[in-house]
Amino acid sequence: MTYCVAMRLDAGLVFLSDSRTNAGVDHINTFRKMHVFEKPGERVLVLMTSGNLSISQSVVNTLREKLESKRGSNLNKVRNMFEAAKHVGDCLREIHTRDAAAMENFGVDFASSMILGGQIKGEEQRAFHIYAAGNFIEATRDTPYFQIGESKYGKPIIDRVISPQTSLDEAAKCALISMDSTIRSNLSVDLPLDLVIYERDALKIKRHVNITQDSPYYGAISKQWGEHLRQGFAALPEPDWNSL
Repeated sequence: MTYCVAMRLDAGLVFLSDSRTNAGVDHINTFRKMHVFEKPGERVLVLMTSGNLSISQSVVNTLREKLESKRGSNLNKVRNMFEAAKHVGDCLREIHTRDAAAMENFGVDFASSMILGGQIKGEEQRAFHIYAAGNFIEATRDTPYFQIGESKYGKPIIDRVISPQTSLDEAAKCALISMDSTIRSNLSVDLPLDLVIYERDALKIKRHVNITQDSPYYGAISKQWGEHLRQGFAALPEPDWNSL
């Protein structure tokens, strides 16, 4: 399982993903789920993946092969982010055509979900949620964030905090608290984490960090968030059974 979140804000974009794929008593694997495609000064694209790992890796490898071959469409040739999302969807359909029937014969669902965000010179930054069928939707001011994977535990804090006007630092803090809530409630999501902060119109990534168990900041906000929740809960009035 996994958890990824992307936020489209006036100030830029925030991306956060975990790296756990399998979790059990004696079976824990980690694979990076965030992939950056960058041509500084011209375009920045960030892809995060969830679902079947073989599908995700096949799509990412196909995208990179198309970049290397320089024939046909690729992420360096698309004119805008809509075309980039369509290109990723086309690659996903290509893998479906090749593998879906064989997977079905073995009782394996063709399950994959992706978030693509970034900016190409000449247009605004954009973010898309791409589904297993290759279709997609775009983030808006009314819905400025997307989640994929194990999303339910981290959603409440985002709904309460995030708006298009939220600063990048505040959004990163919110994303990390959202991830911490998910990690505490689901064994299949865990560190290390990938965090990318993209500043609007920068056309290059200035902040990309890998967060591990040894991260002082992550440890501090995880501890303080739990303490503040308990303090806030304790400060609430006891039920007045006559007014319920």
